[in-house]
Amino acid sequence: MIHDDIQSKVKNTLIRAATTFREDQKDAYKRALNNEKNPQARWVLENLLENAKVAEQNKFPLCDDTGIPHLFLEVGQGQSLSGRLIHAIQQGVVEGLRTLPGRPMAVKGDDVQRLEQSVGLDEDPGAIAIAPINIRVVEEEVVRLHILMQGGGPEIRGKTYSVFHQHKLSVIMDEIIKWAVEGAAQLGCTPCVPAIGIGRSHFEAASLMLEAMVYGKFDIQNTIEQEITDRINRSNVGPLGLRGNTTALATFLCIGPQRASGVRIICLRLCCCVEPRVASISLISEPQKT
Repeated sequence: MIHDDIQSKVKNTLIRAATTFREDQKDAYKRALNNEKNPQARWVLENLLENAKVAEQNKFPLCDDTGIPHLFLEVGQGQSLSGRLIHAIQQGVVEGLRTLPGRPMAVKGDDVQRLEQSVGLDEDPGAIAIAPINIRVVEEEVVRLHILMQGGGPEIRGKTYSVFHQHKLSVIMDEIIKWAVEGAAQLGCTPCVPAIGIGRSHFEAASLMLEAMVYGKFDIQNTIEQEITDRINRSNVGPLGLRGNTTALATFLCIGPQRASGVRIICLRLCCCVEPRVASISLISEPQKT
């Protein structure tokens, strides 16, 4: 019974992530509208807000590219994760994809056939495999799940690479902004939200990028995030590439531990105009009894 309840919570959380703008996201769009002079750009921003309103009211996906589920778990030190709990979470994701419904995107076949996409797609939206689960230990006695629905366009324009930092933050910033402006000009579905992780390895940088999307706030920007956002907006790419002041709504940055080295590993993902699509739920809120 407990695991049936978890499946239901996970299903509803996935649907909320795929269909609903967060309040700070809506506010970011409204601020952008107040700052936008280009009539074409204003038209785009107004319609994106209207799209979000209709999607939330009707539980429709925010975008036809409904995304690949990425899970981020927070686990208290007094909690434990069992195989049954993980299975219940996975089943909740499957139910959510079928109910939404998600776009069928699971590629069938063996390794080569999947790479070549030579035997077609599985028609079941629930057949989409979940990305590897990211787990973080927290002080709260909870098991909290964050579900992110990751679209394909941002993955195409994303980049993970090493930067020779020369002991200067400005060198790192210039490289990030260069990547972001180039990617935004090709992304199409701007305004974007650059999500950035800086770590010691490619895996760690990508994990930190995911963490940045989970914890980033549109209405709270540190000085580095704000500078990145401002400099991207000077590019004049604008919403849907139609020019204007709003190429980026905000920047979400997570800097992890660093090693004594001449390089920093940076992962950049340009979240599209409906992202980050993320919603959260506490699955267990008190210590488990053993």
